[in-house]
Amino acid sequence: MSGGGHGGGKRKKHEEHEEHENHERWLVSYSDMMTLLMVLFLVLFAMSNVDQTKVVQLQEGFNQAFGTNAVLQGSSSVLQSSASDSAGLDLAAGSGPAGQLTESEKALVKKAVSAAELAKAQTRMLAAEAEAQNLTEAEKKIKAALKKNGLEGDASFTIDSRGLVVTVVTSSVVFSGDSAILRPGGQKILDAVGPTLKSLPNDIEVDGHTNQLPVPTRNYPSAWELSTARASAVVRYLIGNEGIAANRLRAVGFAGTKPLISPSDVRSVKLNRRVEIIVLSDLPDDTSSLLPSAAKAI
Repeated sequence: MSGGGHGGGKRKKHEEHEEHENHERWLVSYSDMMTLLMVLFLVLFAMSNVDQTKVVQLQEGFNQAFGTNAVLQGSSSVLQSSASDSAGLDLAAGSGPAGQLTESEKALVKKAVSAAELAKAQTRMLAAEAEAQNLTEAEKKIKAALKKNGLEGDASFTIDSRGLVVTVVTSSVVFSGDSAILRPGGQKILDAVGPTLKSLPNDIEVDGHTNQLPVPTRNYPSAWELSTARASAVVRYLIGNEGIAANRLRAVGFAGTKPLISPSDVRSVKLNRRVEIIVLSDLPDDTSSLLPSAAKAI
């Protein structure tokens, strides 16, 4: 009996010991949680004491590199408030309050800017080369069509920042003097040029130009109206006879304000009197400006 009671007492004591352990085990998780919270608040405190001057300078450097004000900015972040706090910082002169970028940090930002600018320049050149290749292929097709119809000497070709320029001298074969009515010779030229123009995705501009002779017009108030009427006549023909969509075309008149060659040159009387059919590039201006050099490289 006593042995049984003693054994029963041991079991009771052992059971109470296990129950005690189960009740206090939550303290381990609690202490872990408190430790993590302390670490979290320490990290947040460290982040709130970031060197805002350096952040602003880095922000300026990356903005310059990537051409945007979105880098390192947020709608309600510490970085925005630091920008206003550092309004007096003279980045251009490299001067500012204590804590400005070190020389090694400035070198890193400069290197990043240079690398980004180089990458953007290479991207623009690749786009210009691809566009110049497409325009050159279009030029070859138009030349082949003109040659097939015995008209290869009636048009010249250049690639400039606007795109592919097909220049047709408006001699008596194309337009009569003081007239904007297309002659059969001019229609033949447009019939040769039209199919290639229609197959291209590019918009097309037709520019009318007169020479600089001070000869008064009889059928038009001035050379402005005459040059515009000639450009419009070409546009109407390309729409009605070549089936080119009207929303891809526009007509512009320049009178004698954009001579092809100097008016002092005896050839200017004939060569400056022209119509230019321009296959327009849709590249951005900073990329289309590279088209002439890209075309020469092909």
